[in-house]
Amino acid sequence: MRIAIGGISHETNTFCTGLSTVENFKQGEWSEGEEIIRVHTGVRDYEGGILEAAERLNIEVAPTFAAQAQPSGTISREAYDLLSGQLLAGLRSAGKVDGYCLSLHGAGVAEGIDDLEGTLLAEIRELAGPDLPIVVTLDLHGNLTQAMLDNATALLGVHLYPHSDMYERGQEAVELLQKIVRGESRPTMHLTRLPMMTPTTTTNFGAAAEINELCWEWEKQPNVIDCAFFHGFATTDIPYPTVGVIVTTENDPELAEHISMEVARQVWERREGFRPSLNPPEEAIRQALATEGRPVIINETSDNPGGGAPCDATHLLRAMLDAGLTDACMGFIYDPETAAQAHEAGTGATIQVRLGGKHEPLHGEPIEAEAYVKCLTDGQFIQQSPMGHGRQVDLGPMARLIIDGIDVLVSSVRTQTLDAEVFLLHGIDVMRYKIVAIKSSNHFRAGFEPIAHKIIRADTPGLVSVDLTTFPFKRIAHPIWPLDDPSWP
Repeated sequence: MRIAIGGISHETNTFCTGLSTVENFKQGEWSEGEEIIRVHTGVRDYEGGILEAAERLNIEVAPTFAAQAQPSGTISREAYDLLSGQLLAGLRSAGKVDGYCLSLHGAGVAEGIDDLEGTLLAEIRELAGPDLPIVVTLDLHGNLTQAMLDNATALLGVHLYPHSDMYERGQEAVELLQKIVRGESRPTMHLTRLPMMTPTTTTNFGAAAEINELCWEWEKQPNVIDCAFFHGFATTDIPYPTVGVIVTTENDPELAEHISMEVARQVWERREGFRPSLNPPEEAIRQALATEGRPVIINETSDNPGGGAPCDATHLLRAMLDAGLTDACMGFIYDPETAAQAHEAGTGATIQVRLGGKHEPLHGEPIEAEAYVKCLTDGQFIQQSPMGHGRQVDLGPMARLIIDGIDVLVSSVRTQTLDAEVFLLHGIDVMRYKIVAIKSSNHFRAGFEPIAHKIIRADTPGLVSVDLTTFPFKRIAHPIWPLDDPSWP
């Protein structure tokens, strides 16, 4: 058996300023052919799981093209055309294969294309023909459409947020593809969409965890291949950035529809469990200081680069400085200009910085202060979080600055903080600090929950705010919860 692998992944926040270009993807991943195998072997991500399962099952892999970028603004049409062209060319050049196993996202938006994955899968299906099986892994933040279902044989979304099950979903995709090729499985899918958006919500506890338990119970039933709750990606101004439930059965469309509707009803009944409470940064700091034990993690969710934010907001850091904290650190602020300034000055220097606040006015003004350059690094380390474990991380030239007694890490690459390795790289043991501030919504939990005494979310103005009423939606279909109070079904 021989399969082609590849994919394009982007979580598009259309409220971000500017377009996402080819350069954004090349700064993330742009892997052609065998490079896919080199980059992902041994890494706990979708492609790593696909490669492991293929090797274990003695399936030959034809690597084609894989690209992904940090979440950011609408993809330019030029970039989409080049990305899709690269993937289609790779699939053509793969020669005769028994199926495609692709890693996509589900929340991609390009200029003139609201449904990137549905559009791309239609192009791939035209190339593959009607009978070649196409199995796809997806992020649970996908805004699912019927076009995706119509052009894929099976769609498998991760269940967990943090996405620590990417590897397992990659494995399952290959295992299912093998069964399809052998004639042992005939998947049938049904999608139920709700008039409902959710802010970023962890599956570690609460309403999302309860829905996952329901999905897993249904998966124990005969002829049920998969039951997946897709949270959707709300910070995308398209008509339907909504919650969806996809159920896949063995050639039983009625059963798939029944289960999908039943799970969707349970999501709807629990919708108030997805409405967040809001903590301004000053309140988050007050709660942290009142907490016995350490470290207390404060996550600035609205500046999560994993949802399209710039990672240079100054609201939380300014509140920390105003509170006169000394037993605290922040990791990290994306500011290549300040990182370069620190490297030029050298370790031990004192510099005048204008830190952060340089990309989106919503995220605050730059912090102008005197900073001591404590440590300089190349920003390279191996990720240790259960999510993406083994991945080589390169954040470019980095600096550890001390500003009024607070340790602040500054990076040259924009991404969220997933584990404590970036702190260790700069000589910081987070277990010794009372307050550790990071920029992430939920993915950080995979790496930090095992060591955190407490986690407190700080809600500041930003492009990944959990308060969906703050976004200037123009194209969304009303009524939709929580902006409206619709009835359903």
